[in-house]
Amino acid sequence: MSLFGRGVLLLALATAVFTVVAALIGRAPAKRAWYQASRRGMYALFGLFAVAVGTLQVALLRGDFSLENVAGYSSREIQWYFKITALWASQAGSLMFWALILTGFSAIAVYTNRARNRDLMPIVIAILGALAGFFALVLSFATSPFATVDVVPENGSGLVSALRNPYMITHPPMLYLGYVMVAIPFAFAMAALVTRRLDTGWLTSMRKWNLASWTFLGIGIVLGAKWAYESLTFGGYWIWDPVENAALLPWLTGTAYIHSVMVQERRGMLKVWNMVLILVTFALTIFGTFMTRSGITSSVHAFGARTVGPYLLGLLVVTLIGGMYLIITRLSYLKSSHSLESYFSREAIFLYNNLLLVGLAFIVTWGTLYPAMTELFTGEKITVGTPFFDQVAAPIGIVLLILTGVGPLIPWRKASPKQLRQRFLWPTIAGLVSLPLFLLTDARGSWPVLVTLVFAVFTTVCIGMEFWRGMAVRHAHGGVTWLSALGQIISRNRRRYGGYIVHMGIVVVICGIAVSKSFVTEGQFQLRQGESATLGGYTFTATSLTRGKTAQAMRVEAAVDVKNASGDRIGTLRPAMNVFTSNRDMGVEVAILGGPKRDIWMYMPSLKDGVAPFKVFVNPMVSWIWAGGAIFLIGAVVAGWPDGRRRRVPDPVVEAERAAA
Repeated sequence: MSLFGRGVLLLALATAVFTVVAALIGRAPAKRAWYQASRRGMYALFGLFAVAVGTLQVALLRGDFSLENVAGYSSREIQWYFKITALWASQAGSLMFWALILTGFSAIAVYTNRARNRDLMPIVIAILGALAGFFALVLSFATSPFATVDVVPENGSGLVSALRNPYMITHPPMLYLGYVMVAIPFAFAMAALVTRRLDTGWLTSMRKWNLASWTFLGIGIVLGAKWAYESLTFGGYWIWDPVENAALLPWLTGTAYIHSVMVQERRGMLKVWNMVLILVTFALTIFGTFMTRSGITSSVHAFGARTVGPYLLGLLVVTLIGGMYLIITRLSYLKSSHSLESYFSREAIFLYNNLLLVGLAFIVTWGTLYPAMTELFTGEKITVGTPFFDQVAAPIGIVLLILTGVGPLIPWRKASPKQLRQRFLWPTIAGLVSLPLFLLTDARGSWPVLVTLVFAVFTTVCIGMEFWRGMAVRHAHGGVTWLSALGQIISRNRRRYGGYIVHMGIVVVICGIAVSKSFVTEGQFQLRQGESATLGGYTFTATSLTRGKTAQAMRVEAAVDVKNASGDRIGTLRPAMNVFTSNRDMGVEVAILGGPKRDIWMYMPSLKDGVAPFKVFVNPMVSWIWAGGAIFLIGAVVAGWPDGRRRRVPDPVVEAERAAA
């Protein structure tokens, strides 16, 4: 099996080289056969990586412990679905999974563009084939997923405790999908630069790829935060860990790109900026992979081996130098069709949005790399902690929240004072009215939270007014009910209203983050069975403390009843600790009683002499973050959902809606 897997990867490397060469030769119109061969080469690459992944997956499921990856990340007693996830638990396996997704998306892009973008496709195939070849090279010579062990053990080590979690099934694949999908619009952008075909045609082709990549990254980040919240012992969901930051960075620049590319489509502006953004976003996906696998940062997410770091750094350097060279040498083809006419216009708002997002990405990058840089140049490692990132992100987040509401209401080109008064009168009144109401709550103790909540109301009313205007036009012209009008405006302009739903989800997430970070109550206490303690207005009573054994681990579990200040029982927390027999790794099971107002979070690290220590957090409004993530997903699906209807004549109602906007 080891020889077969290695052989398949070497064949994939050879196929990638052939695909690149055939694509470059096939650029000439007279070399159509070479172009067709390059397309088939991309399909073959996907097939070969599928065979390689399938081979390793069979070895994991069967428990072939002669393979290093199986012995290190699988075991006889772990569940079958964790044996599947062991594929991306290892460095080599995750890179091979990455290559599978890359070639799969590449094959889809090649197939869907078989009858269009003929001048771009040879370069697109060459770039994607070169990327696939890079991974085949790394997997063949730097970190083989089919490496064998000298002595075959009777049982493998299995996954570490943190990875024996259901989120292991969803979180890494979501991030991989988001990371890898960026390669498709990147390849098209570079092909447009190479061929000097810099119209908006290829932008339209890539619209859904950009949205899908951004959506997968966003959902992956939210799932990762929820995984950390339910599995790690710090009582929160985000600590600005270097690898968390590496996932956030391409999402930030991708958000900027999605907004600014609309300016290029509508007004022919920001062409150079958009090229830089798509280049930087793709480069940040490589940077994130480098951060995870190079060993230059300390992280709970990082892989131990450092063998692939130089390869990834080389790919990053080549990407940035090559991309910037193409952009600089094509500047004359990237001139804007129009200039900014007013600082109070939709394109100006998008530009402000971009500058803030890219600025935040730069600051997060600097803060993430600063410890490694200081250690490299001074020998002393200076840690940049959570307070630094929070202090920087909070004001930028508030301004972005405001722009989220302002952007949709400001017209293109130029907004008159009369338009500004008409469109922002009610949102401003709503925000001002909400201020004294929030002053009656705990929000008065934190001005950043107070400002965030007031502007959240402002933005919500702005978004609501956009829905109201569209529904009013549809109701007046179409003679339908208000509910039907809502469904029609969304179905007939999914991109626009799906975007508004996404904005609403982000507003909810920001509110949840602001409140949960500012008003958390935490404490520690020790309990014997039958004893009680109080914290944050709640009473905790240990009703049982037990030891036991499962098929996989030695287990300690507690049952803790929770009552509120009125003495009413609100639930039972069951924190636990496991020591897994296959690798002696200790893992904890956090217990959470959740609700829309607050979560009660509990962690138990040990049990000794009948006494269990407990760490407890009362976190307000954390569930709003997960609810906001769900709204975000719904909006993204609506915005990206294909419209099967093709209208041959303009819809007068749609035209009226656009005029009203």
